[in-house]
Amino acid sequence: MANDKLKVGVIGVGALGRHHARLYNLSENAEVVGIFDTTAATARAVGEEFGLKVYDTWQKLAAECDALSVAVPATFHHAMTIPLLEMKKHVLVEKPIAATVEEAEAMVKAAKENNVVLAVGHVERFNPAMDFLEKYKANTRFIEAHRLANYPPPRPGSYRRGTEVSVVLDLMIHDIDLVLTMVDSEVEHFDAVGIPVMGNTEDIVSVRIKFQNGSVANMTASRVSQEPMRRFRVFQEDCYLSMDYGKHSGVVLKRNRIGLARKDIALNEKNALAAELEDFIAAVKASQASGSVVSAKVSGEAGLKALKLATAIEKEVRDYNERYGFKFRTPPAVEDC
Repeated sequence: MANDKLKVGVIGVGALGRHHARLYNLSENAEVVGIFDTTAATARAVGEEFGLKVYDTWQKLAAECDALSVAVPATFHHAMTIPLLEMKKHVLVEKPIAATVEEAEAMVKAAKENNVVLAVGHVERFNPAMDFLEKYKANTRFIEAHRLANYPPPRPGSYRRGTEVSVVLDLMIHDIDLVLTMVDSEVEHFDAVGIPVMGNTEDIVSVRIKFQNGSVANMTASRVSQEPMRRFRVFQEDCYLSMDYGKHSGVVLKRNRIGLARKDIALNEKNALAAELEDFIAAVKASQASGSVVSAKVSGEAGLKALKLATAIEKEVRDYNERYGFKFRTPPAVEDC
């Protein structure tokens, strides 16, 4: 019934936020109250495309919602999310949870103080490849992750999408979250290198992480690649698993009495973002019913944990470049990005 649906809104309906609006609109469990974007033309276009009400202020939209998605640039996550949490609205904020650890900590604290759900948009947790990997995460010894993408297209008057932060917070943070999910141990140490290519934040970064339990993870992220790739490989004590997120396929090689047995995995197709939104809706409805917060699959605390490691990796990259005297060109003006 309509009155059983969660009243939701979307703040920021650009490249990613418009899909939040579209998928909420298709959900049997949500009623889209409306959308808001600081660029009025963008909001109008998305509103017309999906038949949604466009609000002229986020405050008016939030006042009529139980829960909201925040899909604005990462540097504005804190400023946008804190007021919503203080209004006692449940929030799904896109990854990274915030641009700094201090901002993220404040967001997690505000959610707790106001007894509301704070979820973070680490959508790869809902990828069918990860559904498979999580079943086999015990005894993980080595992980290798590659996340390569083309440089984002220009946006007049603004930075290219995601480039307001480094590739660590833009892309690698997905794999950081997955690695921390797969390896139940604290980080012992790591080495990282990276460089900016097109702007003033790192566009390609590689890191090797050693965990206290002996597990190791190698991760590379690039947003200046000619050929996109999203691949995650896991080496365990008696088997090897290779998953291609983009192709929703994989292979498992497992030791048996006569050698290695190969099994090709055809992963079930699903829309990971739709699954993420449904998980958020379910957490909010369960929290409303119980009177206490029921965490979404990727909680604010999980987003904070990933951000802490990501920002430490960023610092190591910049310290390394400074230590060896590496200098890079002055970034272009915003309108040229």
